[in-house]
Amino acid sequence: MIIGRPHLHYRQVDSTNERARQVAAGGAPDGTLVTAAEQTAGRGRQGRPWSTPAGSAVAWSVLIRRQVEIPGTLPLQVGTGVCDAVEALGASGVQMKWPNDIWIDGRKCAGILVEARPQDGWAVAGVGLNLSIEDDEFPEELRGRATSLGGGVTFTEAVAALNERVGRSIDRPVEETLAAFADRDGLRGRQVSWAEGQGTAVGIDPQGNLLVESTAGCIATLNAGEVHLSLPVDAA
Repeated sequence: MIIGRPHLHYRQVDSTNERARQVAAGGAPDGTLVTAAEQTAGRGRQGRPWSTPAGSAVAWSVLIRRQVEIPGTLPLQVGTGVCDAVEALGASGVQMKWPNDIWIDGRKCAGILVEARPQDGWAVAGVGLNLSIEDDEFPEELRGRATSLGGGVTFTEAVAALNERVGRSIDRPVEETLAAFADRDGLRGRQVSWAEGQGTAVGIDPQGNLLVESTAGCIATLNAGEVHLSLPVDAA
């Protein structure tokens, strides 16, 4: 998939995903990219706020015009592509925490939000990537749990890497996506809990759902839209 033709860039915007949704409704083509150097009203999964401070992060959203299944593997395709981009920009120890966090050495450096309109044949995939936010600049509740790419990577370099790597990963067959995710699965083997129980994460199924094994040996299948996972404090 070719991303960035056309490319709409804002110095400041409320939400790149919201702008991408607007241009999608207006007939913009597949691969249309919306970026911003500062995002004031971004959001993550389940409506959580995601801020993009001016000059220290990237807000990036792409319009994908294809049939999207819910649940499905599109968030994993985007996420593994972001992992590839972050690694190409110099980071190591890059993993994906299902369903939408990107980790560097166990700390979140990026978040993903995929919003699909299956009835209209399109989806918007948004990425917020921290470039140079210092540890003491994060909100108190995120200190020690969030990080930045660092290394002097510029906004332009980060956007180019995301365009190339996410574009490539969106075109991966399902089997390759599942294998790519398995190599970067940050939850496998960890204890997780949710409203109905707790257990050990053991991977994902072909629909992109999380598989968790309980202490009784039963396998639970968790849909990203239905659960809020909790990890031990030192792993969250």
